[in-house]
Amino acid sequence: MIRVALLLADRPLRISGAAQIILLVEFAMLGFRSRFSSKHSGKRWRSSDRWRIWRLLTLFLTVAAVWWFGFRPIVTEQGWVEVRERFALCGDRSSGAEREAGCVVDGDTVVIGFGANRRRIRFIGYDTPELDGGCQTERGLAKVARLQLHDWLAEGSFEWDGAQDPPYDQYGRELREVRRTDSDKSSEYLAATMIKSGLASDNGWGTLPQDWCR
Repeated sequence: MIRVALLLADRPLRISGAAQIILLVEFAMLGFRSRFSSKHSGKRWRSSDRWRIWRLLTLFLTVAAVWWFGFRPIVTEQGWVEVRERFALCGDRSSGAEREAGCVVDGDTVVIGFGANRRRIRFIGYDTPELDGGCQTERGLAKVARLQLHDWLAEGSFEWDGAQDPPYDQYGRELREVRRTDSDKSSEYLAATMIKSGLASDNGWGTLPQDWCR
C-alpha cells in the first residue's frame, strides 16, 4: 500500500491534490479490508478491530496529507531553474540571429548551444502540428505555432523543471515543463498557453493525437 501511495503522489496525474488524497485513502481501505477479512474470516469484528483500523487509516491519511501539502511542493519547486537564454528561429539568417545561444525548432522544441555542447529540449504537456505534416493545413499551423513559441520565449526569462538531470525521450531530447512566474507568484504554464491558443493539443493521459488535417 505504501508503494502504491508513493507512486500516486509522484505521477503527474491531471487531478487535484484533494482527489489524489481520496484515491490514496481508497487504496488504504482496500488493503485494510483484505487484511482483516482474511484474519477474521467467519468471525464478527470486535470493537477493538474497528478501532485499530480507524487508527491506521487516520495515520495513513495524516502522512499522505503532510507529504502532499507540505513536503511535495518543496521537493517539486527545487527542480525548477531560471532560464535567461535568448532564442532565435532555427535557420534564420537575419542580422544577429545566429549569435543567439538557442533557437526554436518548432512549436514544442528548442535547441541550445553549439557543436558538442548542443542540446535539444522538448517542452512537455502539449503537442503542436509538424512542419513536415501530412497536409498543407498542418504545415501552415506548425509555422504559426513556431512563431507563437518564439514570441512567448522572447517575453523574458522563464523557468523549466528537471534542473541538471532531466529525463530524455527516445530521440535524446531533454523533456522539460516550462512556466513563467509573475511578481505576484502566479504562474503561466507554456503548455496551457499554447493549448488555449488553439495551436497545440493536450497530450496527457487518455488523450488521442490531434488530427490537424481534419
